[in-house]
Amino acid sequence: METRNERDEQAALLRPARVKLHVGLASSPSEILAAQKLRWRVFAEELGATLPTRIPGVDQDFYDAYCEHLIVRDEANGRIVGTYRILSPLAARRVGSYYSENEFDLTRLTHLRPRIVEVGRSCIDPEYRTGATIALLWSGLARYMVDNGYEYLIGCASIGMQDGGHNAVGIYHALTAHEAPPEYRVFPRHPLPLERIWASPHPDVPPLIKGYLRAGAWVCGEPAWDPDFNTADLLLLLPMSRVNARYARHFVERKV
Repeated sequence: METRNERDEQAALLRPARVKLHVGLASSPSEILAAQKLRWRVFAEELGATLPTRIPGVDQDFYDAYCEHLIVRDEANGRIVGTYRILSPLAARRVGSYYSENEFDLTRLTHLRPRIVEVGRSCIDPEYRTGATIALLWSGLARYMVDNGYEYLIGCASIGMQDGGHNAVGIYHALTAHEAPPEYRVFPRHPLPLERIWASPHPDVPPLIKGYLRAGAWVCGEPAWDPDFNTADLLLLLPMSRVNARYARHFVERKV
């Protein structure tokens, strides 16, 4: 017959260890490579994106060398479990464009360029897709914006097209209350044919888009179609001056 101590010991062995996560900017080529491998696993293997790459199993493109890479690390095993790619205004000038300009005409945002940070390639390891990991990424991003005095955040928010685009079109129509003022509108280079796709009456909005909108972001126009990722992409603009007060307390003031 088992003693109480033996049962406690067995329970401790079965109980998952407390995960300790840390967020910060990648500080070495090996950390950047780990983030790029995570991106490949999520975008190519899990979501089926077509990603041209010179290194098998690594999502790497022209912009990576100019970007900073925000990473979430599981300290227990040194594993990179979440990432965001960040392109600063200075880096965008050096590279010649923002990544989103491959999908959108950003002419109406020209006057904001010295103050715009672009984010993209956001992904989290399937085993770590929890509120805690998402919160750490947001905290790290908010701290980056505040510490550097940047005023605007832009990024392409992707919606999967596996259903033929019905959910994507439904989401776009459902977000009219979050449309940017006309002076901040952008125009897709490869528009999603909204008039030819039936809109889902009850669209499923991705958590990332919900988070941006709750924080105060605008949708800057109609979605573009990205054939490589097979997604409909919305260009979101978040002025730091519009960040919801609750989000500011939770993320901007949070220590990371």
